[in-house]
Amino acid sequence: MKPPPHTPATQEETRDGFLGIPLWGRIVVGLLMVVGVAVVWVLNGWLTESFSDNTRNRAEMRLTLYSGNIQSELQRNSVVPLLLSRDPELITALREGNYAATSQRLMDLQGEIGAASIELLDGYGRTVAATDRNRLGMNRLNDQVFVDARRATDTVFLVRERDSGGFSFTFARTVRQAADFLGVVVVEADLSKFERSWAGFADAVALADSEGRIILATEPRWRGRTEAEALALRDAPSAIARALRATADWAQDRPDAFLSGEAVLRSEIRVPFRGWKLVSFTRYDSVRERVNGILALVIMGFALLLALTFYILSRRAWSQSASFQRESAELRALNMRLQREVSAREKVQKDLAVAEQTLAQSSKLASLGEMSASVSHELNQPLAAMKTYLAGARLLLNRKRVDEALASFQRIDDLIERMGAITRTLKSFARKGGEAFAPVDLRDCLAEALSLMEPQLRSARVLVTRTLPPTPAMVMGDRIRIEQVIINLVRNAIDATRKANAPQIDLIVTEGDEVTLTVRDNGEGIADLDNLFEPFHTTKAAGEGVGLGLAISSGIVSDHGGRLTAQNSAEGGALFEVRLPRLEAAATAAQ
Repeated sequence: MKPPPHTPATQEETRDGFLGIPLWGRIVVGLLMVVGVAVVWVLNGWLTESFSDNTRNRAEMRLTLYSGNIQSELQRNSVVPLLLSRDPELITALREGNYAATSQRLMDLQGEIGAASIELLDGYGRTVAATDRNRLGMNRLNDQVFVDARRATDTVFLVRERDSGGFSFTFARTVRQAADFLGVVVVEADLSKFERSWAGFADAVALADSEGRIILATEPRWRGRTEAEALALRDAPSAIARALRATADWAQDRPDAFLSGEAVLRSEIRVPFRGWKLVSFTRYDSVRERVNGILALVIMGFALLLALTFYILSRRAWSQSASFQRESAELRALNMRLQREVSAREKVQKDLAVAEQTLAQSSKLASLGEMSASVSHELNQPLAAMKTYLAGARLLLNRKRVDEALASFQRIDDLIERMGAITRTLKSFARKGGEAFAPVDLRDCLAEALSLMEPQLRSARVLVTRTLPPTPAMVMGDRIRIEQVIINLVRNAIDATRKANAPQIDLIVTEGDEVTLTVRDNGEGIADLDNLFEPFHTTKAAGEGVGLGLAISSGIVSDHGGRLTAQNSAEGGALFEVRLPRLEAAATAAQ
């Protein structure tokens, strides 16, 4: 006989449980939820403050580096007017009115110091020599830089807004002989390059003068405005944007400022030059992403804990005997199929090993053919250098400078020896390799390769920067073949920067678990990375290359136990990395 709908037992069960959960279980679930909310709330505030401080510290470190670069550039350019004002050749040119070679002298000096432009004005304010020949003959008698420089006894500095946009930074100084005023030297510093380098980071950066006017900025429309005016330049927010901003303000401390409607951290540092200051604005996005990632893991942990609690407290009981037996049968059948597949795979692997041995022999013969075809390609560089040194030696002999001519002949002899070493690599390539391996300092290989490439670098007017460790970067390898790799990479970098306004190649040697040589240029980058190291793949015009340089270089690096990689740099241009085992690691691997 069924009990009535509301018996004492039914009421007691209702008091003791809700949806099958007893009272003590509900208390545990409630405590877990309260603790979870409290932990998330406290953790959100602490993580936001900690990550914001870390982000701000990194931004201030970057600003310190930017400030040092700006100060160094200004100091280097400020010395130039003083030196030129005392140059006897310029004084003689102004005195005699002969400016035939003056502009070329200024151009050579510009390439050495990296100034934006250099001008020489005579006593009447007329431009008589300049690195930009379009300015020759201009009358700057009433120009502020000429007037201020003539009145002052020291170097003057002017910041002027260009008609085309942006600002120019000019140093000027009078040229005098005794008490006679002869002219004015004007040197314009190139600070716009820092704007281009800042653009590679996510931060918005601005340089303001002592009056608070922004003179350099990653945002072009900020120039000439104050910081408050620059921050006010933003599009009208939509309703969704206003709602998101209100939510962000509630979930975190109020940000330092808003940039284009987004919350940012503001960092400032003083530049020790005429009261200038650098300001950067870092988005909160990175901070919130890191905080939200950790909070998501914490919330997931509490969710799993609650799920485990519900599972333990659940009163449902089910029988899975039949399902277990069915799953066991399926597993046994699956195990049998797996054993058959393993046997089939073992047979395929044995067949593959035989095919690989056959392919390795064929690949070696094909490589010998490619290597023979590339002899002329690899000898072009020493032959071009020999032609340059022969022309220089002939000129030196005509000028009776015998000692310097003998030095050129010695270099030609070294190049002939190098050509012989390159041809000898054909014989060593057919053997297992490693007979010519010896401890080599990668810094010496880099110096020798740059010495061979010096005529091409000078002809292309490429700026080469080297960053080397203070101690020897030792690897185990063939010196000639390593130099061959470096020459190929530098030559490709020269070709890639032909259309660049200021061609530059950065060479960086670093040490860690491996010794790494980085070759970075500011050219157009690499269009086809997938086929870059394939033999006979080239992007050059017909007659300028056969596409074997990178393929041979990759093979040489592989023979040394390393790897050659390529990618497009975030700042523009291409970036090649040669990674070789350190001398200790190479010796251990050999043992």
